[in-house]
Amino acid sequence: MDPLIPATRSPYHFFSAAQWATFRGREALTLTEDEIRRLRSVGDAIDVGEVERIYLAVSRLLYAHVESSQSLFRQRKRFLRGSDQARTPFIIGIAGSVAAGKSTTARILKELLARWPGTPKVDLVTTDGFLFPNAVLEAEGLMQRKGFPESYDVAAILRFLSDIKAGERGVQAPVYSHFHYDVMPGESVTVDQPDILIFEGLNVLQVREMPRDGKVVPFVSDFFDHSIYIDADIADLHRWYVARFMRLRETAFREANSFFHRYSLISETEALTVAERLWTEINARNLVENIMPTRPRADLILRKGGNHLVEQVALRKI
Repeated sequence: MDPLIPATRSPYHFFSAAQWATFRGREALTLTEDEIRRLRSVGDAIDVGEVERIYLAVSRLLYAHVESSQSLFRQRKRFLRGSDQARTPFIIGIAGSVAAGKSTTARILKELLARWPGTPKVDLVTTDGFLFPNAVLEAEGLMQRKGFPESYDVAAILRFLSDIKAGERGVQAPVYSHFHYDVMPGESVTVDQPDILIFEGLNVLQVREMPRDGKVVPFVSDFFDHSIYIDADIADLHRWYVARFMRLRETAFREANSFFHRYSLISETEALTVAERLWTEINARNLVENIMPTRPRADLILRKGGNHLVEQVALRKI
């Protein structure tokens, strides 16, 4: 993953995709090709072969961590002499750049984990809903920094995750519409004591400056039991982003009520110029300044090649 650090000194074990595929064990694939097509995002190349090769083993690893966490909870309960503390959800954070395939990974893992023995209850929430509404971003001059750390209501994210970890019932999460490119007022999803929560977003592994007085200032990742980073070369992410933009220009952007409808009315050359500008001025800057620096904090790194398929897996040593 990092050519400057010898594998023997790295905090990670590194595996090729072929090596990683052997860790799926005897688990059978329970997702159909139609389901995978429904779950994948525009431009993502994931198929049955990729799920079998990479994601079955990932789900098996995650489920082993979930079982270990539940066992530790039972041991701690005995240690505390029968404490009535409720078991808390196992939270998985998924981070990575725009166009890396975070959403597809999150949806695939949600379905795979829910089909393990005991059919655990698995919920998925994205950080998009915790963006400040466009009206607030415009008032604060942050519309051109949408997706940067300062564009999120971090306090609301921390309250949400704190309630989840406290085992609260009926915790509400705001809803974001990519069609309208805004948080939807009055809309929410309810997370009600799941066994597993997948929390996906650009900056979920982000850290802040430490307080000088030693006061507790939690990071979002403090609530995670396991974290995954979806990695790829910047050149590939750039190419995937532009290709996705141009594809959406021919599909979702054609809807009259779409926030980006205006981009379907200009020429292909003009649209390509817009996509390149959005990548260079916003997404590439956010990636280099805020997202990529969080990669070493992940427990599992899935590195994709130019074909959008995982070619290497890095697993943190324990």
